[in-house]
Amino acid sequence: MSATTGACLCGQIKYEFTGDIALKAFCNCKDCQRWGGATGLPNVVIDRKSFKVTAGTPKAFDVVGDSGKINRHYFCGTCGSSLYCELEAMPENTVIKVSADFLGAWRETFESAGDDLLIALIQAGSLDQPDIKEMQAELYVKDRVSYIKPIEGAQQVPAFL
Repeated sequence: MSATTGACLCGQIKYEFTGDIALKAFCNCKDCQRWGGATGLPNVVIDRKSFKVTAGTPKAFDVVGDSGKINRHYFCGTCGSSLYCELEAMPENTVIKVSADFLGAWRETFESAGDDLLIALIQAGSLDQPDIKEMQAELYVKDRVSYIKPIEGAQQVPAFL
């Protein structure tokens, strides 16, 4: 099976993963709105064990989510591109933010966190091939801005899964 790859805007951080995408979801939560500087972010959820940073060392920033658990956001320290998240609430996954350049991002920063932080999300825009076709779910619809319409065909979830 070939690897799916991604990177930040400047190309210093790169990542890859193998295997299937567990979930394709657009998130409207306040964190994603602020993190992406947009109305929300498309994400792909993958098995954390299949994800690795192949170039560079991303920076990390922790936020306490609605669940009271840590959401660790990874980004490029040079260009600022947001790449992915590891959610304590989803310890076996990585969440890729669909908008950077499918680079990876957890090397030293993630390894130093130990086993306490278990999930990661990838920003789909960071994928080298960001066209992930259809979204399966739309999360935090309670926070969706009023001028954005629901995603047709996607399960509408009020908050987190």
